[in-house]
Amino acid sequence: MLPASDLNQTLAGALLAALPQTQCQRCSYVDCQAYAQAMADGTADINRCPPGGEEGVIRLASLLNKEVKALNPNHGAEGPRSVVFIDEAWCIGCTLCIKACPTDAIIGTNKRMHTVQEAHCTGCELCLPVCPVDCIKIENASGTSTGWSAWSNEQAENARIRYEFRSIRIKQDERERLKKHQKTAQTKLTDLATHSRIADPSALERKRAIIEAAMARAKERSAKS
Repeated sequence: MLPASDLNQTLAGALLAALPQTQCQRCSYVDCQAYAQAMADGTADINRCPPGGEEGVIRLASLLNKEVKALNPNHGAEGPRSVVFIDEAWCIGCTLCIKACPTDAIIGTNKRMHTVQEAHCTGCELCLPVCPVDCIKIENASGTSTGWSAWSNEQAENARIRYEFRSIRIKQDERERLKKHQKTAQTKLTDLATHSRIADPSALERKRAIIEAAMARAKERSAKS
């Protein structure tokens, strides 16, 4: 028999697969995996995923041997699958939507027009509140089909893979940023008197202590990531 912790992880994985992978945070969790883990832990109910709709609740209830219940309206209502598009005439190229998109569905660079790759957009709408010029619009992508009827398993799997790849990339970028800062700080620390306008030896030592403490915190963050 598997240990309780392994059983919990196996259940969380099954629950994750039963979610449509919009990564929309409407369930009040940071992503679908966090929601799945909370359900496996018994700390979240099965009716918090509007994109999955009624069919989604049925799938989750079956996995957890629970009774089916209506979607919690506090988390939204079941509806068609949506995608967004950018009115390029109004886009200012701020890149905020690119940073907010959980599946890297938006492409573009700073001060250049952005474009949504419709095939990869999950309709999470996380890009809407960050757009400073409201140039992002929503379109119905599934007609009258709602919930899991508006999705395919292939679309959900594609969204999951893209989200996981993005998460890995962000962590790698953060590690590289920390390494760069650590290298700069170490160079400065090696010859602090040359890299500082402070002449007082006691003040220099206080600054050295501050830099060393900051480097220790950065090293700790890097070890956890």
